[in-house]
Amino acid sequence: MEALVCRKLGGDPTIPPDSSQNTPLTVSKSHPIPKLISPTSIRVRIKSTSLNYATYLQVLGKYQEKLAPPFVLGSDYSGVVESVGSNVTKFKIGDPVCSTAGDGSFAQFIVAEENELIGVPEGCDLVAAAAIPLAYGTSHQALVHRSNLKSGQVLLVLGASGGVGLAAVQIGKICGAIVIAVARGSKKVKFLKSVGADHVVDLSNGGIIESVKSFLRTKKLKGVDVLYDPVGGKLTKESMKLLNWGAQILIIGFASDEVPLIPANIALVKNWTIHGFYWRNYEAIKPGVIEESVKELLSWLARGLITIHIYHSYKLQEVNLAFSDIKDRNVIGKVVITFDDPKSITSSRL
Repeated sequence: MEALVCRKLGGDPTIPPDSSQNTPLTVSKSHPIPKLISPTSIRVRIKSTSLNYATYLQVLGKYQEKLAPPFVLGSDYSGVVESVGSNVTKFKIGDPVCSTAGDGSFAQFIVAEENELIGVPEGCDLVAAAAIPLAYGTSHQALVHRSNLKSGQVLLVLGASGGVGLAAVQIGKICGAIVIAVARGSKKVKFLKSVGADHVVDLSNGGIIESVKSFLRTKKLKGVDVLYDPVGGKLTKESMKLLNWGAQILIIGFASDEVPLIPANIALVKNWTIHGFYWRNYEAIKPGVIEESVKELLSWLARGLITIHIYHSYKLQEVNLAFSDIKDRNVIGKVVITFDDPKSITSSRL
C-alpha cells in the first residue's frame, strides 16, 4: 500500500517527498498493509485524512508528543470498513467510519479497535467526516463540556479561519453565543461573516482591542465571556483586556509559536477561569466524552447545522503543498489528503 513515512524529525515538510535524500518525508509504495491485531480490531480503507497544525509541528520535531522515526503520520481520518475481527459486533464490511490516530492514517489502510471507530451516518460526506474528530471535536468539547458556553454569552475566537477556529465559530453560533471572530485578510473576513460570525476583526487593519470594543458598545455589551485561543502570543495578551469579570479562557494551542503568560494576579481579582484543553488524552480522563461529542457533531453535519469547509484536497504525493498552505497561513477550514475510491473492496471476516 502507499503510505507517507516520516523518516526524520526536524526537516521541512514543505519540501516535496523524496526530492532528495535529506527530505523528512517519503512516499512508500510498498508499505505493508497492517494486519488485524485482535478479535475486536478492524481494518479501514482510508478515504480521507486531514492535516492539522499539530501534524506540521510533528514533522518539525516541535510537537509535545514525539514518535521515533520512521513512522507513518497520523491524524483524524474517514474511510470504509474493509476487514473485521471475529468478535466485532458494531460494524460490518462496507460501513463508513471515522476516527483519529496518533500515527498511521496517512496511508491506504489503518487498523483500529472497534471501540475507537465511530459510524458515519447517512447524509454525511465521507471526506468532510475526516475533519470531525480532532478539529471539531476539540472545539465542541472545549466550548460545550469545559466552558459550558451559554446562549447570549460573548465568545471571542482567535485564529478563527483555521480548522479548530472555524469549528469554534460554528459551534458557538449553535450554542446561541454572540461570536467575535479574529482572522487576517479580507478573504477570511468575508468567509467568516458568511458562516455567521457576528463581528470579524481583520488583523491586517491593526489590533483587536478597538474593533472589539466598538462592536461591544454598539450591542451594549460589557465584554467577552469566553476566549477561545489556539494562537497564543501577543493576541492572548491583547484579548485579556477585553474579558469580563468571571470570564473563561480556553487554551487550545500556540499557532504563533509563542506561549503566552497570563498574569495570575489579574486572573485572581477578575475571577477568571483558565482551562487547558488537550484533546488527545481526554478519553483516558473522561471516558465516553469523545464518542458522545463526535456522534453529536456528525448528527449536526448530517442535518446541515455545521459545514466542513475543505480548503483543498491533495493526493499523498502532494502533501508538501498541503504543509505549505498551513505554514503560509493560507488555509480557511481544512486541508485533507484523499485516496482514490477502489473499484472493488475485497473484504473478509477473520
